[in-house]
Amino acid sequence: MLKTRIAVLVSGGGTNLQALIDAEHSGQLKSGKIMLVISNNADAAALTRAYNNGIPQEIVLKSKCGSQENFEAKIIEHLKRYEIDLIVLAGFMSILSKDFTSQYPERIINVHPSLIPSFCGKGFYGIKVHEAALNYGVKVTGATVHFVNEIPDGGEIILQKAVNICKSDTPESLQQRVMRIAEWKILPKAVEMVSKDISADKEKNKNGHI
Repeated sequence: MLKTRIAVLVSGGGTNLQALIDAEHSGQLKSGKIMLVISNNADAAALTRAYNNGIPQEIVLKSKCGSQENFEAKIIEHLKRYEIDLIVLAGFMSILSKDFTSQYPERIINVHPSLIPSFCGKGFYGIKVHEAALNYGVKVTGATVHFVNEIPDGGEIILQKAVNICKSDTPESLQQRVMRIAEWKILPKAVEMVSKDISADKEKNKNGHI
């Protein structure tokens, strides 16, 4: 089987990256292989996780690229060099333009810490999502894995998982529980689902099928 070649884009601690690494080691992620980790933050702990697991890392800093266009061009350069089939945004704190996303239709997926369409879109990221959920008073939140297009959090939903909110929750405690109960569960599952489809397409192309 030709495995799907995966790149994971990160900015911070890399807990979702670790969930994917663990899924690969356990065999849950069997149709794809993490070939590359790209970070837009030179100090991201996710880079250490990648290093400790023998995964190549690249750092692309927007400040050194001079523009969004050059920043994205540099990322694409790395993706092409590693022959990447699937891009996973795992806590990647940079919005990608239509010029970028249109080159990878249904080949970029993201995990978002709410049940889309609630608390998503521009300005909703990280702890801000959980603050908004608590301020609104919802009783249930969760996480969503979706395809990425030019609209922030606007692509087709792949998987969702709900998490109940407790009266004692703080944004920080809710964030941790959503990660543990939802994000770390559905992201590997969704990556395997998409990787399986891509892998099947690669096999067909290898064998000369249309």
